[in-house]
Amino acid sequence: MTSAEQSALIKRGLRFAVTGLLVTALHAVVAVLFIHYVSPLPPLANGVAFAVATVVSYVINTTWSFSSRLHGRTLLRFMLVSVAGFFLAMLVAWVAQRAGLNYLWGIGAVALTIPAFTFVLHNFWTYR
Repeated sequence: MTSAEQSALIKRGLRFAVTGLLVTALHAVVAVLFIHYVSPLPPLANGVAFAVATVVSYVINTTWSFSSRLHGRTLLRFMLVSVAGFFLAMLVAWVAQRAGLNYLWGIGAVALTIPAFTFVLHNFWTYR
């Protein structure tokens, strides 16, 4: 990998991280507002918040993090990576639980593995 390629990869990674923090905050705000103003059902609120955050994440990551254009192919791949990340998060948490670890270790493992997993897939598959 050349120096320019490494620099571009780091730039995409940093933008991806910033986007992740922004979208996580958006998810929390949408969920809280939904609970307070629409329906006091946290699972429903989080489902709506997840949908909103995923759409915003796709738009920002596509146009800014990966400097690509919005397209049906990238949208489909983005959604497939999101679904794979969801199932991987459940698997990682389950493995931590089966290992007898405190649930906080499972949450930490999810927080460390899922962003890296999704970034790699997006970088080398979704936007290629």
